[in-house]
Amino acid sequence: MSGTKVLSVVSEVYPLIKTGGLADVAGALPGALLRESVEVVTLVPGYPAVLDALDDASVVLQTDDLHGGPARILRGMAKGLDILAIDAPHLYRRVGGPYAGPDGADWPDNPFRFAALAGVGAWIGFDGASGWRPDVIHAHDWQAGLTAAYLHYDGRPRPASVMTVHNLAFQGQYPPELLGRLGLPPRSFAMDGVEYYGTIGFLKAGLRLSDRITTVSPSYAAEIRTAEGGMGLDGLLRERACVLHGILNGIDTEVWNPATDRLLPTPYESTHIGARAANKASLQSELGLDPNPHALVIGVISRLSWQKGLDLLLAALPAIEAVGGQLALLGAGERALEEGFRSAAAVAPGRIGVRIGYDEGLAHRMQAGSDALLVPSRFEPCGLTQLCALRYGAVPVVARVGGLADTVVDANEMARAVGAGTGIQFAPVTLDMLTAALYRTAELWRDRPGWARLIENGMATDVSWTRPAAHYARLYRDLLAARAAGVR
Repeated sequence: MSGTKVLSVVSEVYPLIKTGGLADVAGALPGALLRESVEVVTLVPGYPAVLDALDDASVVLQTDDLHGGPARILRGMAKGLDILAIDAPHLYRRVGGPYAGPDGADWPDNPFRFAALAGVGAWIGFDGASGWRPDVIHAHDWQAGLTAAYLHYDGRPRPASVMTVHNLAFQGQYPPELLGRLGLPPRSFAMDGVEYYGTIGFLKAGLRLSDRITTVSPSYAAEIRTAEGGMGLDGLLRERACVLHGILNGIDTEVWNPATDRLLPTPYESTHIGARAANKASLQSELGLDPNPHALVIGVISRLSWQKGLDLLLAALPAIEAVGGQLALLGAGERALEEGFRSAAAVAPGRIGVRIGYDEGLAHRMQAGSDALLVPSRFEPCGLTQLCALRYGAVPVVARVGGLADTVVDANEMARAVGAGTGIQFAPVTLDMLTAALYRTAELWRDRPGWARLIENGMATDVSWTRPAAHYARLYRDLLAARAAGVR
């Protein structure tokens, strides 16, 4: 089968609107799937940044009442993406982020804002949009989780459905009294429907009612079926294990290409790795680190949270100082961690450089200028930072969890003997093991030929979307074939 049509239903998409890796995946996968004869149209809320980016948009659907106000569905191109945008000012056109206001508090009408996203996804699935109708609706994370419920309870013949969970920790749970206002029938509030521990579970609905489930790495697919990693959904995921697939993410290797990256002071190729030294010196200057070419610069680009293990890093800062290293950190998140790293930088100027917030350009420069890239997550569905690090020659130092375990080859003695390592793994995720990993990293750093081999191996790793896209295309086609044969 060729020419498969897929509607991607997602709450953010790079480069139009981004808060995390979900946007990167949603933005890069359509182009990779096109090479697999899969046409992807992306449905996204009409945030101001999305509407501003649309070119030659036309109205393909409209309604007088989408959860409290009129809405138009616009279709147009934006930054190379085929976009369907929900122009509903009462829901999406406001100052703040996609999920929260300027004060950081979640928008109180989030259940309706994202029920609208899911509902429009189902509407397009049934009725099409100016003649375009998807074969498959691919919903992403809890914000799109009700898509499968709207498709299921409508009763009409429907497209196939796929649900991808990018992070099981965010589930979208809301009070049961909203059921009717969300347009869900009373019978949906049941264990085999949207009910989840007495609430309406947006993510749970998607996981229960979609034809297929994917997550973003094989190891994470196994972890979320355990009591430790399942976050209350492990029983459901074990029950549906036969339709659960772990497909590794990739990165956009045109955006993330050190040879052509205009955000770098000095672009470079894997055959001229010495040019990284100029990027390291520039990064040290930008973040106020001592201009020491011999210091091991450890980069961190992360949300500052317990999940990401940044509390452990804060406690492990003496180890970085003990090995003569420098820390370059970019991120934002929990206020206590932000203040902790700011204070650490104030106490150790020249050794710790901190930038609170997110800066896409600095993220690229940190990948190019850091010697190592640290990801000490307690759980990590896939992770994109370590994939960028491999691409840019920053040796990844990662916790052995989820996609980190699947994408980094530990430079243990056996791997080094055959020249196969690409980074450093540690487990379990404790302060002692993180500290040991930092000392091990410093030891490997002192072996200059060995370190160069790690960089060479990492930069030779295929971190593109080529293989993941082929896997998704095969999943779509197998699903459509199964439905045609009457098999769910």
